[in-house]
Amino acid sequence: MDSIKIASTFTVYNSENELPNDVKALMQQAVAVRQKSYAPYSKFHVGAALLLDNKEVVLGSNQENAAYPSGLCAERVAVFYAGAKYPDAKILKIAISAASEETVVKEPIPPCGACRQSVAEYEMKQNSPIEIYFMGETGKIYKSDSLKNLLPMVFESKYL
Repeated sequence: MDSIKIASTFTVYNSENELPNDVKALMQQAVAVRQKSYAPYSKFHVGAALLLDNKEVVLGSNQENAAYPSGLCAERVAVFYAGAKYPDAKILKIAISAASEETVVKEPIPPCGACRQSVAEYEMKQNSPIEIYFMGETGKIYKSDSLKNLLPMVFESKYL
């Protein structure tokens, strides 16, 4: 029997002030669009901002539905819109911010599994990594250099 060890490395910023200026601006847009989320059930609001290689910024916020599986997370709203509006553009960076109406979110909140798989599809399609920055409402920000840090054994189209 063999074993496999998988390790991920993240850069940790103690606050938004430590972020590079372009990422700080992107994160501020994620925080702003978070306010536009529709989350009457979970009361958990998420905003995502994507920087594309054509310099466009695409925003998304989570949109819930009483039929829970019918809603979409902020990351997928932004990624799918970017794919529809700018199909030839590459996603360079994603900034994600999450907050709750029930409590202060102090920990960085990574993308859920469905969002990880969706971002993985675009990372593989464009054949280049996507930097992912994520935070809660306050506190530290984590940076992943690639989706593969968050989903190391990714399911991809080559298996189909």
